[in-house]
Amino acid sequence: MSYEVLDNIVAMADKIRAGADDSDRLGRLTDDMAAGLRQSGIIRLLQRKKYNGYEAHPREFAETVMKTASIYGSAGWVGGIVGVHPWQLAFADPKVQDEVLGTNSDTWQASPYMPGGVAVPVDGGYRLNGRWQFSSGTDHCEWIFLGALVGGEDGAPVMPPVGLHVILPRSDYEIIDDSWDVVGLRGTGSKDIVVKDAFIPEYRVMNGGAVIDGTAAKEYGVTETLYRMPWSTMFPLGITSATIGICEGVLAAGVDYQRGRVGAAGTAIKDDPYVLHALGEAAAEIDAARQQLLANVDRIWDLVDAGKEVDFETRATSRRNQVRSAWRAVRAADEVFDRCGGNALRVDNPLQRFWRDAHAGLHHAIHVTSTTYHASAMASLGIDVPDGPLRVMI
Repeated sequence: MSYEVLDNIVAMADKIRAGADDSDRLGRLTDDMAAGLRQSGIIRLLQRKKYNGYEAHPREFAETVMKTASIYGSAGWVGGIVGVHPWQLAFADPKVQDEVLGTNSDTWQASPYMPGGVAVPVDGGYRLNGRWQFSSGTDHCEWIFLGALVGGEDGAPVMPPVGLHVILPRSDYEIIDDSWDVVGLRGTGSKDIVVKDAFIPEYRVMNGGAVIDGTAAKEYGVTETLYRMPWSTMFPLGITSATIGICEGVLAAGVDYQRGRVGAAGTAIKDDPYVLHALGEAAAEIDAARQQLLANVDRIWDLVDAGKEVDFETRATSRRNQVRSAWRAVRAADEVFDRCGGNALRVDNPLQRFWRDAHAGLHHAIHVTSTTYHASAMASLGIDVPDGPLRVMI
């Protein structure tokens, strides 16, 4: 069924392209583009069937996000990030699932998960205050997942830190409209969020550690393979799929542009062996990045589906491969862009937007190489990886 969604995206490709300039100018997806994505079903790919979702294989979600991003990067980015939230909602308290999706199964949820606020325990829940950056697609969302740290009576985070994922309705937070003025992924509308003294009932709170290690799903007796997948596989999937898809957009736009181009030396590009070699190599690298990411998620799916434990070393290896696939694709996209001459810089050439968006995608925290590569190498050597930065998002 999810390939029906991919077909929907392909069918609306011209409409997505036509709305790209306006979305970039607005600093968010236009209402028409958001409505089109809503109708396509992309945000319901990982949603429970109980709420009119597809419960699709993560590979199919990734392929659909890639295709969308190859048409317009910001649309694919919103599809990848907003599209993963129904997956996590599926193993939250059933009461909040009904609140979010029970009336309207097309209700979108935003994030971010970085702990930008402090949640102080009170009777029946928590009192939350804070500010968060990078809430992609937030203007079109009615609920939000936010990362927070448990606070003490003094309002400061307790030590050692305890992370939470809290779920809020639109009425409990403010979107800062002028907080997204950036060089790439402009149409994502990844604005700042402010929460002031909001009460969060206990049933809308998820323990961050339990979400990441998979015990949150077990708590509510979730049995479907999809919802037992590791968070460290699923959350990065939408982001990296979008980034690779954008690089596929660079390649497609670059090839199209080079077809009739004559280089500075007076040689038609179709007759220039140096440029052709670079294009061929870049195309192979971008495809390899795509296949690496898809094979990665297939491997984790097969382990979970077989009832096997996905241990830390396996999760770290998966994250390493996911991060590497993004960097591999963007570096290959550079090879395409760098050989397209000065006219590739013109604003009316779609190449420059794809190129800017690709680099913006690489700047997401999920694509930081240092700690992920470090932790993966340690685990492969049988060294115990200590709690702290090396285990974050793994």
